[in-house]
Amino acid sequence: MVSHDFWSNRNVLITGHTGFKGAWLSLWLSQLGARVHGMALEPPSYPSFYEVVQVSQLLKSDLRVDIRDGDAVARQIGEIQPEVIFHLAAQPLVSYGYQQPIETYATNVMGTLHVLEASRQTPSVQAMVVVTTDKCYDNREWVYPYRETDRLGGADPYSNSKACAELVVSAYRQSFFSPLSLDSAVAVATARAGNVIGGGDWADNRLIPDCIRAFQSGKPVTLRYPQAVRPWQHVLEPLWGYLSLAESLLGERSQEFCQGWNFGPDVRDSLSVGEVASLAAQLWGDGAEIQVTAPGYHEARTLQLDSSQAQARLGWRPQWSLFEAMKETISWYSAWSKGADMRQVSLETIADYEELLRGT
Repeated sequence: MVSHDFWSNRNVLITGHTGFKGAWLSLWLSQLGARVHGMALEPPSYPSFYEVVQVSQLLKSDLRVDIRDGDAVARQIGEIQPEVIFHLAAQPLVSYGYQQPIETYATNVMGTLHVLEASRQTPSVQAMVVVTTDKCYDNREWVYPYRETDRLGGADPYSNSKACAELVVSAYRQSFFSPLSLDSAVAVATARAGNVIGGGDWADNRLIPDCIRAFQSGKPVTLRYPQAVRPWQHVLEPLWGYLSLAESLLGERSQEFCQGWNFGPDVRDSLSVGEVASLAAQLWGDGAEIQVTAPGYHEARTLQLDSSQAQARLGWRPQWSLFEAMKETISWYSAWSKGADMRQVSLETIADYEELLRGT
């Protein structure tokens, strides 16, 4: 369960708040009563969840900062004086990583380093959740899910840059943020989630946005690797994990939570791209179709996460099956296409999810 009392009036910074996951987190934390500050580039797509839900109206400050600019990051974090930081700003796409590897490493590795260093210099910062990815592991195409103790790796620039970010966090944790450090004592953890779905994602080269765009235009959606198996989950599932983790990082035994954490779906919901696209077409109806093209670059065939640690120590577990997550997602896009009040629709989705959490 997420605690309203815990988050009420707490000063929180979200980097990457204009992105899909960051905007949902901004909405949820604002609804919880937190004083939310955002630091990011312009929204990555048009439309975007950030604009459709008018997230900017809910923020204490809404800053446009490139995290590759270390001086700007340090200046803004010093002015905001946050107590908690959720670091989500990133170059998030495998395909773009192949096109722009230097930019990808600069954003995902040096950007993370800049946020860590600025936090080290800002006494108000007590806890930080750094969001990486399920793709940070050295993928051996195993049939069993990856645990937090498995080797990091990544065969493409995006995945490898996220593994590098994990190592940077580990080095800072041991060098500057340990209980024995004379420098600072920020409690820092990393979070690795699966492939998130949900209303309001319009990014290129992501399955559900590609499906929605194709179905709305009456064209078949094109899949480049339908056999690839991924851990699919609704965006609220990992966000609950991030919030629970941050609450633990601010607790009396915070150092016990300063490590990497998986927040993946039930293994039964790790389905192939083709299966998920077929489900989206079924739920959309109206003659939605699928076609397949040859892949343009290497992608892992199988990827699953073992979230036993989060379930045992944080009490976190998936609340929605993939089918329920897909129904929520398609329903959100359907409401948007009909001109509904999408902030209200999204808040009702959060309220429904919180109601489920009360039963856990």
